Amino acid sequence: MTKYHIRNILSGLMNAAAIKRSFEDSGLRCTPQRYAVMAFLRECNRHPTAAEIFEAVNRLDPRCSRATTYNNLRDLVQAGLVREVAVEGRAARFDAKGMRHHHFICDRCGNVEDMVWYDVPRPTSRTLGRRVLHECELIFRGLCSKCALPRSSRKVSNARESRINGARPPA
Repeated sequence: MTKYHIRNILSGLMNAAAIKRSFEDSGLRCTPQRYAVMAFLRECNRHPTAAEIFEAVNRLDPRCSRATTYNNLRDLVQAGLVREVAVEGRAARFDAKGMRHHHFICDRCGNVEDMVWYDVPRPTSRTLGRRVLHECELIFRGLCSKCALPRSSRKVSNARESRINGARPPA
């Protein structure tokens, strides 16, 4: 067994222990389905939708129903272990990254990217009125780096990809 395999196994065991401990600390039972949802989210490098999470978890364990996956997501969000990122006009995305961060949402393709955290000034109690503020987070909106390319660059890029893939560029 190589050092890589040993490190990978140990990393998986540490992640498993961390997930189980986070469930215990939040008062959630560690069911196989809930664990699978959380493990997928922790390993995922993007912000998947509930449908994408269901498909991934269901591939590993076909006994995991859509309703169970959605209910587990709801429970994980309510426990504060997972964040739901609401994207207007599109399906909500989910995020289980432990560190605090903001999000950037692309208005064209809907991609959600992590942004470095910085403290946001809290509103004064006078402006809040009787509201109770739990958290402040920012959602930046605009065009991601792929969508922000000038159209001419995209055409050149698409033509280049077509040549690489063996297709003829459109006339």
